[in-house]
Amino acid sequence: MLGGLSLWLAFPGTAWWPMAPVGVMLMSLSTIGTTARRGFLLGLLGGLACFLPTLHWSGIYVGDTPWIALSVTESLYLAFMGMAIAVVQRRGAVRPGAVAALWVLQELFRSNVPFGGFPWARLAWTTADSPLVRFASIAGAPGLTFVVALLGALLALVVFRLATGQLSLLRLLVPTAATALVGASAFVVPVPTEGKPLQVVGVQGNVPTTGLDFNAQRRAVLDNHVATTKQAARMVADGKIASPELVVWPENSSDIDPTRNADAATGIAQAVGAVGVPVIVGAVLQEPAPKVSNTSMLYLPGRGLVDQYVKQHPVPFAEYMPYRSFFRQFSDKVDLLTTEFAHGKQVGVFDIPTRSGTVKVGPVICFEVAYDAVTRAPVDRGAQLLIVQTNNATFGYTAESEQQLAISQVRAVEHGRSVVHISTVGVSGLITPDGVVHDRSELFTRKVLAGELPLRSAKTMADRWGAIPEYVIGAIAGLLVLIAWRRTRGERATVRRTGTSAPGGGVDPSDKADESTTTPSQTEEEARD
Repeated sequence: MLGGLSLWLAFPGTAWWPMAPVGVMLMSLSTIGTTARRGFLLGLLGGLACFLPTLHWSGIYVGDTPWIALSVTESLYLAFMGMAIAVVQRRGAVRPGAVAALWVLQELFRSNVPFGGFPWARLAWTTADSPLVRFASIAGAPGLTFVVALLGALLALVVFRLATGQLSLLRLLVPTAATALVGASAFVVPVPTEGKPLQVVGVQGNVPTTGLDFNAQRRAVLDNHVATTKQAARMVADGKIASPELVVWPENSSDIDPTRNADAATGIAQAVGAVGVPVIVGAVLQEPAPKVSNTSMLYLPGRGLVDQYVKQHPVPFAEYMPYRSFFRQFSDKVDLLTTEFAHGKQVGVFDIPTRSGTVKVGPVICFEVAYDAVTRAPVDRGAQLLIVQTNNATFGYTAESEQQLAISQVRAVEHGRSVVHISTVGVSGLITPDGVVHDRSELFTRKVLAGELPLRSAKTMADRWGAIPEYVIGAIAGLLVLIAWRRTRGERATVRRTGTSAPGGGVDPSDKADESTTTPSQTEEEARD
């Protein structure tokens, strides 16, 4: 449980990033020489201790049931990981490489199943403000998780050897030096930040009210963003900020469909005319009926709407309701979602005309930023800048906004791209390719974010490799568990035949009972364990 609490402290809210390796260390130590069953329970307890406080924002306006259900579901992945770690560490030693690989495998499953997965609270996201974030450019978020878990497991090996009296210089020096080497090597990983400058403005217009009812005043939300964009135009005229080449609005900045509502279209047109540059608007379109679409829309001065991107990965239980009749048995909150969002089919890359030529921009909407493939796709198609449009009004004054901003910071380093992370209510920021946030906003304020961001076209090693490292590491993890499980079964078979303990502490000497006192059911239970 202490391991899970340590992980929670590493995520934004407190953001004590060194606690992530500490959490892995504690969970690794707790599963040494124990049974698979006990490893499952320890992993479950650690998961609950981590996810219940980390994901508390998910129930802030919809009640405890969805929050607890989500936390328990996420904790089950750590439970199975704990069981697997117990299997590979059953012989009574820490296995740093196996532990790190199993963390990657656990996050691979958690990020994809069920319903497309929920890759929130990954170890990688704890590193946004740490030197370790540089590793993201090598093997992406999965590689970053591997490094954090490896550091924790190496620390566990040092502590284990100290605790068990293995005090020879070599046995202590090797894992200690390996830990220091992994940590120090982050400082030599190059993170280029040079590139052609682009002047951008992000518009955080704010909302009239927090919570689920924010969009009951959707006209006011749209008007806020129109007014704030006009404010930005005045700031340019007064010399307070540089003239932008691109303006970005957040998700849900126009929940009135501007393709069907003349007033909304007029308001957006006025804002575009005021700044005189391309504006990307987050809007909800009333299509394809009976569903709606969470959309990023590109407007150009004098031309109007020229391109759009529909969110590919709507959030289950928030933007669409899978198996509604089944889940209604547990909570009537499922019926709060009366209209479902469609799944977009195309990767979005906008061609933005600027003073120095055409710039390719990749839109990412809200929780999509947590999905590796979704953020990688526009970069693979030439995007030089990523924009993350989000709306955090439904999570109030919680850590959700900062957790999401941290993910964008990691993505900036992973893809070597600047990121405009813009929310209706904050926390927003302009992020350079080294993961540093500039002109960061606060929650529930109106703000014009302005700055110069470098554009880059070169692909990082992480982008060139894509998902290969994650699948390779995951396959190795599965193979290690299989080998350890077969070895344990072989040792137990030897014990049953000879009545002697297995080598390496595989079976406790106290288990060497006389065959005449061991029942078949007991032997079968041990084999299953």
